[in-house]
Amino acid sequence: MTAAKRDTYTPETLLTVAVRVFNERGYDGTSMEHLSKAAGISKSSIYHHVAGKEELLRRAVSRALDGLFGILDEPGAVRGRAIERVEYVTRRTVEVLMAELPYVTLLLRVRGNTKAERWALERRREFDQRVADLMKAAAADGDLRTDVDIRMATRLLFGMVNSLVEWYRPQAAEGHGGVDGEQLAETVVRLAFDGLRTSR
Repeated sequence: MTAAKRDTYTPETLLTVAVRVFNERGYDGTSMEHLSKAAGISKSSIYHHVAGKEELLRRAVSRALDGLFGILDEPGAVRGRAIERVEYVTRRTVEVLMAELPYVTLLLRVRGNTKAERWALERRREFDQRVADLMKAAAADGDLRTDVDIRMATRLLFGMVNSLVEWYRPQAAEGHGGVDGEQLAETVVRLAFDGLRTSR
């Protein structure tokens, strides 16, 4: 049975298991033994695919970061007025968070205790800075209220978006009176920017 599982396990399926365990136990609280048990394969089988748990962490947070940074190159993020671009980036950030929920959750929980975690935090700060720059540009264009501190508004915006990982569950969204993903992204944008935009 172990041999069959080893044959069918791929780096991608192993990553899925690792992310679930990291999110449940915390990265620091997860050992290779925990990963081995959760995957139902031996530790040596895991080492056949990756160098260790830090490589799994880096692959996982890379997936989340690639999704987020990819947004910044999309046409809606690079064309038009800054206010339209920051609204687009916010909407798409919510969509990526929903699509890659376990991976983004892990990204938001890294603490900087390892080289991979420090790299992830640095990349996250870079993404946050790019969005903050868009907010500043929108304010400079006169499209955001002048009575609201832009740095505070940016932090509150990130706080609202990032808090979704704590309560949004895809399975609850599919019927059962759950939250529709597209509606959720639109609601975040409306709540944030109807309060921040200058009256039009």
